[in-house]
Amino acid sequence: MKTLHYFSLILLILFSCKNDKASDTTNTDIVIKPVVFDGIDPSIKPGDDFFNHVNKNWFENAVIADDQIGVGAYRFLNIPQQELLKTILEEVSQKEHPVGSIEQKVGDFFASGMDTISINKRGLKPIQPILDNINAISDIEGILTFVATQLKSGDYSMLAPYVSPDQENSSLNILHFAQTGLGLPDRDYYFSDNTSVKQIQEAYKTYLTTLFELVGDANAKVNAETVYNIEKQLAESHKTRIERRDVKANYNKMSVSELNESHKNINWIDLLNILGAKVDSVDVAQPTYYDNLNTMLSSVSLDHWKLYLKANSIGSHDDILSQPFQDASFEYSKVLSGQSEQQPRAKRMVRRVDGQIGFALGQLYVKRYFNEDAKKRALELVNNFQKVLEKRIDNLDWMSDSTKVKAKDKLYAINKKIGYPDVWRTYDVSIDRNQFFENVVALRQDAYQYQLNQLNKAPNRDQWGTTPSTVTAYYNPSLNEIVFPAGILQAPYFDLYADDAANYGGIGMVIGHEFTHAFDDQGAQFDKNGNVSNWWTEEDYTKFKVKTQQIVEQYNAFTVLDSVHLKGALTVGENTADNGGIAIAYDAFKMTEQGQDTIQIGGYTPDQRFFLSIANIWRVKMREAYLRNYVANDPHSPPIWRVNGPLMNFTPFYEAFDVKPGEANYRAEEERIKIW
Repeated sequence: MKTLHYFSLILLILFSCKNDKASDTTNTDIVIKPVVFDGIDPSIKPGDDFFNHVNKNWFENAVIADDQIGVGAYRFLNIPQQELLKTILEEVSQKEHPVGSIEQKVGDFFASGMDTISINKRGLKPIQPILDNINAISDIEGILTFVATQLKSGDYSMLAPYVSPDQENSSLNILHFAQTGLGLPDRDYYFSDNTSVKQIQEAYKTYLTTLFELVGDANAKVNAETVYNIEKQLAESHKTRIERRDVKANYNKMSVSELNESHKNINWIDLLNILGAKVDSVDVAQPTYYDNLNTMLSSVSLDHWKLYLKANSIGSHDDILSQPFQDASFEYSKVLSGQSEQQPRAKRMVRRVDGQIGFALGQLYVKRYFNEDAKKRALELVNNFQKVLEKRIDNLDWMSDSTKVKAKDKLYAINKKIGYPDVWRTYDVSIDRNQFFENVVALRQDAYQYQLNQLNKAPNRDQWGTTPSTVTAYYNPSLNEIVFPAGILQAPYFDLYADDAANYGGIGMVIGHEFTHAFDDQGAQFDKNGNVSNWWTEEDYTKFKVKTQQIVEQYNAFTVLDSVHLKGALTVGENTADNGGIAIAYDAFKMTEQGQDTIQIGGYTPDQRFFLSIANIWRVKMREAYLRNYVANDPHSPPIWRVNGPLMNFTPFYEAFDVKPGEANYRAEEERIKIW
C-alpha cells in the first residue's frame, strides 16, 4: 500500500487502540483470544471465489452510509479513526491553551472551521483579492508571476514543483516539475466516449459553470467551456498513468539555462526566483507537458488564460468558502464517487486538520490511543520478516548468486518506521480561531516553505509521508524505507491478543507487501541507497521482467462490475507486492508454534485461519461509481482481486482448502506465478 487518498468489522475496531497494558505475546500472562471469522458463506467454494466465501454474507448486509463512498477495512477503516480524532478535536477546541502549543493550534484551527456562520457571512470576500489580481494580468509574464506567487500559498494550477531526492544521487534533494493543470481525475477522461465518463465530463462542466456564476460572471457557461477546452489541450501532452510508471523515462534533469532557452514563454529563471528556488538544474518529469504549456501560453489568448486561472483559483478554495461553493464541489464529486449526501461539517474538518496539521494532531492521538506494546511487537515482526525474505531470495531458482547478494544488501539497508515519527514535524504558523480561510492559507504556505527548506540538502530521514493516525503503510524507494503508522496497528490487521494466524495473515501480509515493494517493477530499479542503478545481471533482469509481465497479463483478465477489466500494467507493482507479501507472511507464520501445529480453532486449521485473515483485511464494500473510477486510476487492484489474485498463485492455499481442478480460480501448478 503506498500513499495515497479506505476498508473489517467497524464495531470491532473503534476501541482497539486503547492504552491497555500488554507485553510481548510470548509472555505467559497474555491471554490469547482467537479471532472469530464470521460472515462466511459455505455455499461458495474457497477455490471458486475465496473473497466471497469469507465476505459475501458481510458484504450483502453491510450498509454504506449516505455520506460515505464505502465501508469496511483498509482505507475505510479511517472512518472510525476520524471519530477518535473528532473526540480529541472537540475537547481541545473547547478549552484555552497556551498560544503556540499544539493543543492551541489544532483546537483553534478546528474551531475556526466549525464557525460556519462567519464563513458563510464572508461569501466570496476571501478570494476577491485573488480574482482582482487575475483581472490585472496584462501579459504572459503576468500569468507566470501570478501562478508562481499563488503556488506558494497552495494554489496549484499549471505548474507542479516538488522537492525530493535526485534519483541518480539520492543523498541530495532536488526540484522536480510534474505534469498538471487538469480538473478531471486523469488525462484519459477528456478523450473518452464511455457513457459513465461522459457523465463525469458534463458534471465537471456544470461545476465550472457554477463557480463562475457564484462570482457573478454573466457568461458562466461559455467561460466554463473555454476552461474545459484549455484543460483538454493540456491533457493531450500528459503521459498516461501507465506511462508514468516508467521510472527512467520520467526523470529528465535539465539545466535552467537550457530550459530558459527552449521555453521563452515560461521564463524559468524568473519563475524559479519567484518560487524562491535557488537551483541551476531541475528534473522535468514529463517534458512534453512543459513544451506544450510553453506553446499554449502564446497560442491561447490572454483573456482565456485569465478565465482558466479564475476557475482554478476558485476551485482551489471552494471547500473553504461559503456553503454555495462547497455545494458546487460536492455536486461534482458525488458523480465521481456515488456518494449521495455531503458529510457533516465536523467530519470534513477532522480530515482537514489531519491533512494540514496532522503531525500536531498525531501527537495527541498517539498519546491517547496508541498502545506502545503494539509498536514493539510490530518491530519484532518486521525484523523477522526481513530474515524470511532473505531466505526466500536465497532459494530463488531464477536469480544468480551475484544479484542475490545485492538484493540482500538492499533488503537489510531498509529503514523501518513504526507507529509514529521519532522527530515530530512542527508548524511555524499562528492560528486564529476566528480566521478559517486565513488559517488554511497560512498552513498551505507553511507546507510550501517546509518543502522548500529541504531543497539542496540531504533528505530528512526523520520525515514521514503520512500521519500516525492514518490506516495505511508504504515503501519509499528513494529513501529505501518502509512505514507502518499507528493507525494500521489495530484490528483486523493486528491485535496483541489474537492468535498468530490472524496477525500473520493480517499485518503480516501488509509487512510482506511493503518489503516486496522494494523489489517490484519500480522498486527493483533502485539500489540500497535509493539511486536508480542497474544492480542486476542482464540475464536476471530479463527473467524478472518476464515474470512481472505474467502478472500484468493475469490481472488484465480480471473484471469487476461484470465487464470492467483491471489495468494490469497500472497495478503490476501492487499486485507483485500482494503476491510476494502473502508468500513472505506465510513462511514467517510457519515458523511460529501455531504455524507448526494442526490444532483447529473455530473449526479451522492454523493454515486456514491464516488465509481467512487475509480475506478479512480486504473486507470492503464500495459504491459502484467509486469502484469504476478506482479501477481507472488507482495502482491497487480492487479488494476482491487482492485476495483471489495472489491466492490462485499460491500452492499452500490450494492445500489448506483442498482446491481442485474445475474450480473457478484453480490454476495448474505450472501456471501459478511466483516471483519473490
